[in-house]
Amino acid sequence: MDFQRFSSVLLAIFIIMIIFSSLCLASPSSNVKWRKQNNRSNCDVYQGSWVYDDSYPLYNSSACPFIRKEFDCFKFDGQNFLQSLQGKKIMFIGDSISLNQFESLLCLLHASVPNANIREEKNTSVPTVIFEDYEVSIMLFHSLLLVDVEQEDIGRVLELDSLKDGNIWKDMDVLVFNTWLWWYRRGPKQPWDYVEDNGTILKDMDRMVAFRKALTTWAKWIDSEVDTNKTRVIFQGISPSHYNGTEWNEPKVMNCSKETQPISGSTYPSGLPLALYVLEDVLSSIKKPIHLLNITTLSQLRKDAHPSSYNGFRAMDCTHWCIAGVPDTWNELLYTALVN
Repeated sequence: MDFQRFSSVLLAIFIIMIIFSSLCLASPSSNVKWRKQNNRSNCDVYQGSWVYDDSYPLYNSSACPFIRKEFDCFKFDGQNFLQSLQGKKIMFIGDSISLNQFESLLCLLHASVPNANIREEKNTSVPTVIFEDYEVSIMLFHSLLLVDVEQEDIGRVLELDSLKDGNIWKDMDVLVFNTWLWWYRRGPKQPWDYVEDNGTILKDMDRMVAFRKALTTWAKWIDSEVDTNKTRVIFQGISPSHYNGTEWNEPKVMNCSKETQPISGSTYPSGLPLALYVLEDVLSSIKKPIHLLNITTLSQLRKDAHPSSYNGFRAMDCTHWCIAGVPDTWNELLYTALVN
């Protein structure tokens, strides 16, 4: 299988994303797993704390052909996952955080069935890896904001009321959505020039309001267009970054570069981000069944699990996640949501 060409497809799609790399495998944080709180009457797998476990990581990142160098940082039953989803198409839809989870899942599955027949679809804008023995397709659809950004005479217009890519998405069997990372970007990294809200063109608007409006457009699309008898819909919670030590009671810390331990306990000192409350509020308005993959708190506690400066550009990255690492836990929870 030509994995170099597979990587080049991903590179073309994510050319503007931050690059990060392999040296993270030296971190002791790879041996940390998520332990859920014990409450037999009401088990919430998203609540718990991080503990050391010598059986982790669940695969050797240097032996996984799916990891790009920016993610490679050195008890998931992948075979059961593939058997349970035989013949299904799973699509991750979002930004480079979705790429994090996509590559993590591929590595978990590859580690579980290393001799499986695997095929890639190269001539497509949607990178796809097919586990042929199970007829399971894992796909990645690049969408920073879920709603549309159109090139107009005045520039790039973010259309909060428009969602055209849904015609591709709704044919999948499992949809895993994610967006937030690009909503608060300003300056050269902002992916739009103007905002269109209900027919009115604006130079800018409150980003949290725009985020809510876009999610509401997406939610209405779910209710009107997606057959949830056929398609499972999952939304990933807000993935946190760690650039402000005040959030974990270390006000002099400005990034994650020297962080080597998870935050102890099961709550983040500064609490949950406002974006998660907006997301939960919009999800509660959807009439059809949808599952929130609530990875926010467990990820907040892992200030030690980012690539930091150990990447190809030596740029500080406390936004994305090492693989093997936290995204593996996201996928274990995804496995629980889909199989159980």
